[in-house]
Amino acid sequence: MNKKLTVEALTFLLIITMLGITACVKNTCKQKHTYTYFEPVYKTKTEVKANIKSNPARTVENPGKIYILGHFIFLNEVDKGVHVIDNTDTSAPKNIAFIDIPGNVDIAVKENILYADMYADLVAIDITDPNNVKEKKIVDGVFPERYWGNGFAARPGAMIVDWIKHDTTVDENCEQPYRSNDRMDVLFAANFNKAGAAATPSPVGVGGSMARFTIVNDYMYAVNSHNLLSISLVNAADPVLKEDIFAGFDIQTIYPFKDYLFLGSMGGMYIFDISNPASPAPKSNFAHATACDPVISDGDYAYVTLRAGTNCGPTANELLVIDVQNLESPSLVKTYSMTSPYGLGKDGDLLFICDGKDGLKAYDAADVQNLQLIKTIGGMETYDVIAMNKVAMVVAKDGLYQYSYADLANIRLLSKININK
Repeated sequence: MNKKLTVEALTFLLIITMLGITACVKNTCKQKHTYTYFEPVYKTKTEVKANIKSNPARTVENPGKIYILGHFIFLNEVDKGVHVIDNTDTSAPKNIAFIDIPGNVDIAVKENILYADMYADLVAIDITDPNNVKEKKIVDGVFPERYWGNGFAARPGAMIVDWIKHDTTVDENCEQPYRSNDRMDVLFAANFNKAGAAATPSPVGVGGSMARFTIVNDYMYAVNSHNLLSISLVNAADPVLKEDIFAGFDIQTIYPFKDYLFLGSMGGMYIFDISNPASPAPKSNFAHATACDPVISDGDYAYVTLRAGTNCGPTANELLVIDVQNLESPSLVKTYSMTSPYGLGKDGDLLFICDGKDGLKAYDAADVQNLQLIKTIGGMETYDVIAMNKVAMVVAKDGLYQYSYADLANIRLLSKININK
């Protein structure tokens, strides 16, 4: 597709195609067909910037990435912004505000600054008072691959902030009906479904295994499909892009451990050395079969879930345990069969895996050669989990769950924030 083609021209051409207008063929037979398509709603960048503030809380409709700092949960609403949730009482979390950030899918927090992508741009937001947040800086063009949104190019000086759903019924030629992959509902349907407590609270929050942003000390690291970015946060309110380097192919997730970054990709795991934080250096990689691939590590082992049946490639549904004690030569320890694994989290010897429609699975991982299933919590389709302070926070298709695992013999539900589709 020619990216210079305007949205208006593209829409006109598709309408012409949809109506089956032709200069030389007269259809003698018609049949009706109803299509659904989504029309982008634009606002100027000035309007968008003015609305980056603490707006009234919204119901959660399409959650994405999750990030935790202190007693606050920051939950991404895909392509819309961030829910701010007060989790002081884990049995009764309160959805207190919503930060409008069009095109947002990734978040990270350091001290009192939240970092988020806003389509191609990076925005830094002061969240000292979650009820009165303030935009501090916007860095243009940090994520150029986000120039497009669901097939539409960004307009100069404007952003897509919403989508209007349209249902339309048209006549089709009985003798030459449209193929399903030509329909507007396929072309335009918006894909809204695209990651022990210390004595002193950490200034850096904790993200899930599906994250594409992570913070280590004074640097934030972000991945796109092929590159790894290092962004200086020495002045937290003034992020500065330092490096944008090629990291590999089809990068999906990023996970930090000490002086290393573990990148999950469709084809393998990449390890980068960040002892020089401004300039990450490749250390090694571990290839695996093509599949969607989040990864976490405890320093001795890396845990990788592979998920098939998606655009990542129909290969395997597995958990790989990889020995990374020698970082220059990671090696496979064992493979465990899964159903449809997504995110995972680890606290000590306890390993949690979000196994899609099978729910949340908790394993005793003291012996990586022989993982022992402790409990399966079913009845939900899980996406990602963060396990810390004896609480597992689980993003699922129907809600944000919190479970206490203080007693492994009695892992129990603390709370749930419902998702309203």
